Amino acid sequence: MEPKTVAETAVTMAVMMLPSDANPFGQIHGGTIMKLVDTAAAVVAHRHSRSMVATVRFDEMTFHAPVEVGNLVTLKASANAVWRTSIEVGVRVEAEDLFTGKVTHTSSAFVVFVALDKERTPIEMPPLIAETPEEQRRKAEAQVRRARRLASRNPESQRT
Repeated sequence: MEPKTVAETAVTMAVMMLPSDANPFGQIHGGTIMKLVDTAAAVVAHRHSRSMVATVRFDEMTFHAPVEVGNLVTLKASANAVWRTSIEVGVRVEAEDLFTGKVTHTSSAFVVFVALDKERTPIEMPPLIAETPEEQRRKAEAQVRRARRLASRNPESQRT
């Protein structure tokens, strides 16, 4: 299985926010942003595994600022780390006011996927090559998040 670099599978998506995406105050629903995040992250997971993938977990989805109707939302997604059958994808969401050009970092998320075969059984993924210091830092931080996720699944780790 050939390893892949972060850059090989990264994706940038841009979507104009419309009134149908908003609440009565003209701000975009958080669920709309989460759906876009899941879509962008899934593209990365598909590109990396070249298989079906399923979302396993949204981890640390944060909303820093609102998105307004008329904003151009840009999602930048790339692989942080790959394990045997799973991948963590980081997504950064920015909103651009098309009249002023001001770009605001509005939210971030880490999304975990598992690669699946046609019978929906988990399958191995190619290894990830973290080339830059930034990619290596993100990979190390993903390992910490994974350890925390695994510990939270183990009831023995919850005992004091």
